[in-house]
Amino acid sequence: MDLFEKCSQFDKFLRSYEAIKQGCYPYFVPNRAINPSESIIEGEKKIMIGSNNYLGLTHHPKVLEAAAEAVKKYGSGCTGSRFLNGTLDLHVELEERLAEFVGKPATLLFSTGYQTNLGVLHALLDRRSTAFLDADSHACIVDGAMVSFGKMTRFKHNDVDDLKAKLNLADEKTAKLVATDGVFSMSGAVAKLPELLAASESNGARIMVDDAHSIGVLGDTGAGTAEHFGVTDQVDIITATFSKSFGSIGGFAAGDPSVINYLKHNSRSFIFSASPPASAAATVLAALTVIQSEPERREQLWRNTKMMLEGFRTLGFNIGESETPIVPVIIGDDLRTFMFWRALLDAGIFVNAAVSPAVPPGTARLRTSYTAAHTESQLSYVLETFEKIGKKLGVL
Repeated sequence: MDLFEKCSQFDKFLRSYEAIKQGCYPYFVPNRAINPSESIIEGEKKIMIGSNNYLGLTHHPKVLEAAAEAVKKYGSGCTGSRFLNGTLDLHVELEERLAEFVGKPATLLFSTGYQTNLGVLHALLDRRSTAFLDADSHACIVDGAMVSFGKMTRFKHNDVDDLKAKLNLADEKTAKLVATDGVFSMSGAVAKLPELLAASESNGARIMVDDAHSIGVLGDTGAGTAEHFGVTDQVDIITATFSKSFGSIGGFAAGDPSVINYLKHNSRSFIFSASPPASAAATVLAALTVIQSEPERREQLWRNTKMMLEGFRTLGFNIGESETPIVPVIIGDDLRTFMFWRALLDAGIFVNAAVSPAVPPGTARLRTSYTAAHTESQLSYVLETFEKIGKKLGVL
């Protein structure tokens, strides 16, 4: 059998895909962001409710200035790994500031958020360990557990009783790690962290929380899920990405110094990847300063979030268990979801469409997300347009 046979079969399937034939295929659409709430798509200005730019920092003057200055001073890239020649003073400064921000003794920078979770789990798990993952955990958590030599068990989404049952079945000699998203990327739900911690502690398990969609959003200072629940000291590892609230790229893991030192010398995605360029590190440093000095951005984000949560529910849309700026509008059928997406785009709104396997079969959705930069008039137009299209397509 030819190795590329599956590629040819998939290509034939894609060409016959109904969404493509009807012109409503929603993926790989080129866009040019002109500000945190608007993009140019197909030559026209669209309201962007598909990004994770929660605090609207991608175009903040201080953030852009920091990036430009870093390029001039350090050049365009590090051309080496952190392990060898690629550690900059900016990386060290950022690690120290992030540790203080999230309330952990030490942190370690990675080149992407995906590599962060992949590297942490691959390094920590071995044949004597088992990872217990929330069923809705992000792909990078699943992949990190899969590529390790440890065992992997998935418990029902946000179901602490199911986690307890699975932990109780584990061999007492097995080292255990419970891993979960803080905010789930496709539902907007928040992890039941206090209950997960109680279950983990009673069974001798460590716990890791991925704050990709939580940092900058949850907590009194925006430090994430652990701060939100007041359990920072009880969480063993906090990971996060810079590609959401920080408006850049990269990621970090935070925890005890012994754990971070172990990762420095054993995490393959850290050791064998080029380090984040100075511009990215400087961007995150500047964004962190803004997050700490402009709490009104997070306050505005939550005002916008409340407006949209209440608005969609009042209109009668199914938004599931969302309680965060991620608000899924669950349609169910794939093609109808794609048609809804296309109608929104034609009306001047860009949103993300998510279907299986990103979400469970039969729960296809329009994944909307909101930022501090959205205006009330923009959000009102979004709700009005959703209502019109929803009625036309028979969703309402």
